[in-house]
Amino acid sequence: MVEKAYKFRFYPTPEQENLLRRTLGCVRLIYNRALDARTQAWYKNKERVGYKQTSAMLTIWKK
Repeated sequence: MVEKAYKFRFYPTPEQENLLRRTLGCVRLIYNRALDARTQAWYKNKERVGYKQTSAMLTIWKK
């Protein structure tokens, strides 16, 4: 099977760039908080945090 790769260039306007930076910053923050919560749960209690629990935490963080 042959795999092909495509490259696309993206030239956002300054407004789009600001929105992308803000959005990716928020995504990075939430990902890191969720990862920290899962890591803490594992090292403290040897407990796994699944999708449902992570989703519930996100709901709390939004408030």
